[in-house]
Amino acid sequence: MRVGLTGGIASGKSTVSAILAELGATVIDADQLAREVVAKGTPGLAQVVEAFGPQILTADGEMDRALVGRIVFDDEAKRKVLEGIVHPLVFERYAELEAAAPADGIVVHDIPLLAESGRADTFDAVVVVETPAEVQVERMLRDRGCTRADAESRIAAQATPEQRRAIATHLVVNTGTREDLRRRVEQVYAELTAAAEHR
Repeated sequence: MRVGLTGGIASGKSTVSAILAELGATVIDADQLAREVVAKGTPGLAQVVEAFGPQILTADGEMDRALVGRIVFDDEAKRKVLEGIVHPLVFERYAELEAAAPADGIVVHDIPLLAESGRADTFDAVVVVETPAEVQVERMLRDRGCTRADAESRIAAQATPEQRRAIATHLVVNTGTREDLRRRVEQVYAELTAAAEHR
């Protein structure tokens, strides 16, 4: 059973992802794969260097993610070039990891921008993690060293809670304690497992 997991920045999605993995789901993290496919020494990184030049490498041969981010942030054409390199490699890894998962298992795809990508309907179920914007801002100030303006603009650049709710088959509202969150995720996992058994 293929499950999409999404949520706004600092909503607690990573915690939900970790709990699902503990409960037995195979979790595939899109951001992690995107880093993996352009790691030092990979063909993916060689393609990025070919497209953007050797100045995008750090002194120790890693991709300078911040620099590449700045290069593509305001340039649609350059962003498309980067996506054209990274996305096919990520999908290839997805397919490998999915194929290796147990046939009767639950495979969770952790995709931060699922609502924005328009790919929600490619999953059997979608779990959305939601937290009030003010809590997201507080967490970003505390945990990520963001300024309030930066935190608010990042939240504003993502899908709205309404857009995310529209694609959700399971909603996890993260406003209580970690124990509350765990209980809710266990409940969702039980529902997913039951649905997988009836397929």
